Amino acid sequence: MPDLHEIMILHGEYSTGIVILSVLIACFASYTALSLNEKIQNNLFFHRYFWLTLASIAMGLGIWSMHFVGMSAFMLPVQMKYDIALTILSVFPAIIASFVAFFIANRPHHSFRTFSAAGIMMGIGISTMHYAGMAAMRMEAEFVYKPLPFILSVCIAIIVSLVAIYIFSVKHHFFANRLMKLTAASVMGLAITSMHYIGMKALVFYVDNSSADLTHNMHQMDSTLLVASVTIGIGILLSLSIVAGILDKYVDHRLNYFDSLTKLANRRQFEKALKANSGKTSFLAVLHIHGLEKWNSGFGYDFGDAIIRNISEILVSLKPSSIDLYRIEGNRFAILTTDKYEFDSMKLTMERFSAIVKSPLLIKEQRPFIESVWVCSTSNNGETADQLFANTLAVLYHPSTAYKHEIIHYNPQVHTYTFEQSLLNDIERAMEEDELYLVYQPKVCPVTRKIKSFEALLRWNHSVEGPLSPAKFIPILEENGKMFDVTDWVIHKACKQISEWLETGKCTWHIAVNIPGVYVTSSRFKRTLLENTAKYDIDTKYLELEITETSVVSNIENAIRAMEDIRASGFTFALDDFGTGVSSLSYLKKLPISTIKIDKSFIDGVPNSRKDSSIIQAIISLCQSLDFNIVIEGVEVKEQVDFLTSMAERPLIQGYYFSKPLPAADVISFAEVFKNEKDSF
Repeated sequence: MPDLHEIMILHGEYSTGIVILSVLIACFASYTALSLNEKIQNNLFFHRYFWLTLASIAMGLGIWSMHFVGMSAFMLPVQMKYDIALTILSVFPAIIASFVAFFIANRPHHSFRTFSAAGIMMGIGISTMHYAGMAAMRMEAEFVYKPLPFILSVCIAIIVSLVAIYIFSVKHHFFANRLMKLTAASVMGLAITSMHYIGMKALVFYVDNSSADLTHNMHQMDSTLLVASVTIGIGILLSLSIVAGILDKYVDHRLNYFDSLTKLANRRQFEKALKANSGKTSFLAVLHIHGLEKWNSGFGYDFGDAIIRNISEILVSLKPSSIDLYRIEGNRFAILTTDKYEFDSMKLTMERFSAIVKSPLLIKEQRPFIESVWVCSTSNNGETADQLFANTLAVLYHPSTAYKHEIIHYNPQVHTYTFEQSLLNDIERAMEEDELYLVYQPKVCPVTRKIKSFEALLRWNHSVEGPLSPAKFIPILEENGKMFDVTDWVIHKACKQISEWLETGKCTWHIAVNIPGVYVTSSRFKRTLLENTAKYDIDTKYLELEITETSVVSNIENAIRAMEDIRASGFTFALDDFGTGVSSLSYLKKLPISTIKIDKSFIDGVPNSRKDSSIIQAIISLCQSLDFNIVIEGVEVKEQVDFLTSMAERPLIQGYYFSKPLPAADVISFAEVFKNEKDSF
């Protein structure tokens, strides 16, 4: 600082009204940032970084605008202006610091170290903005900083930042209460402005005595345009937050209540309509498109989607505008009404649709024949809407129902409760009460006669029907969308079993589980795998995932991406039923698999058939040259085992020759007996 005898110290004054305005702007910016932070915590459609950026801009712009509004409240007996470029640049440290703080605050896990690091970074950012803004001032006077208040202002900035981050990260669940959010915003606004005004206390303004030509009038910074600009900017941000929030809710509503392919109301809306119309005289019609999987498998899911879109467009064009149309499942549409005068219109719609689809439709330069059936149910005797829907399902599952473009009305004397419907209604109970269970079939090395692993196979001991064949119940579950839940259950049980075997200290086998093709590309697949391996604390290497080529070929590119992502977590894939698909060799090099399972049909004629023996040798040699592990399924007789053992590659063997699928309780005892008696095989 220059010699006090050669300078004149200038003392400033504050405009109380503008000081209050600066505090209000800081509080307003804090409230906006808190509101946007709620979107980060509960983002629906927009990515969290969208809200993170908006919150950072709101907070940074609020701190910046509060600073310059506060500066405009300060009056000195000299003319004061801004360097526009430096003024604009000074906002960026505040925005960047806010972004870092919000990013850390919204992480799922926190520690004192991360809080401290974020607080220091944000505090330094705020201080940088403050003192860069001070450097932007242009006036006839000079200024210097008092060390103690200067250091104190930086420390307060850091402490304020720590408090702000704590509020954002730990207390955000209180912000659903508007009063709590207003209180938090007020505390943050006051803390930010206190840092500014303490920083101002660090300033000493002076002029040289020899050049001093001061008037006695106080001059306020001319920042009317600046104040208006930053206030409008924050207002725009808050408005954008409100609009984006409304849009976010709208998008969420569309995602939850409308079908993305056809843009029709979906199953959730249909169920709401059923409940709303419960007890009223209603008429329900369900359109079932049969054989959609055939088109998906033959031409790909895009072609199947095109069929559904085409059908939905026909339905929309035929139905009365007053009747709502729903897509309730992948291959089913529904029409529901409580207006008795619309019954005839609905019947006409069904008749006209059936007449149209009796001829092949032109879809993507193909002319597929669509098989369909309309099923109708009317509440003549006071049935609820739920009962109407159950009636239509009873018709669809009834053995007499064909898919020849008929319109079938529910008849309680004909359409009794079906076996298929019984299974679908019982599946949840079957999983809960362990009617569903897993059995395990060993895979054996034919040379050492050691058990290498097991395959988990699904079984159902129905309380009424008794033991059910998987070939009987699995297609029903797949067709009606129940296999996702069942596969979740299988993975859970397999991981639990692996954990129990590992705890014995005697068993280190891995288990292979069968995965449906559509499940491979679902978002829940990887989540279910990781949750269960973590829950039972088992290494991912102990779980092998078996897929069939035919189940993934129609969506092969997405399946490959999903498999590679899952394989990166340590899981392995096996290709089941190899050789039965339509193009196995073309996909063999693409699929991220480590094991090939050769279908039973290739071993049945071995070794009696020379052709079959040559084919199986060629397949095994090919797979071994590609470094795949090889498993032969369905081995049942000693001659087959001897033939496979004589080969140089010597694949693993799975089949009734060594063991049928075993209950979990028998596996360890079987393994011990097998080990002692292996020479007898």
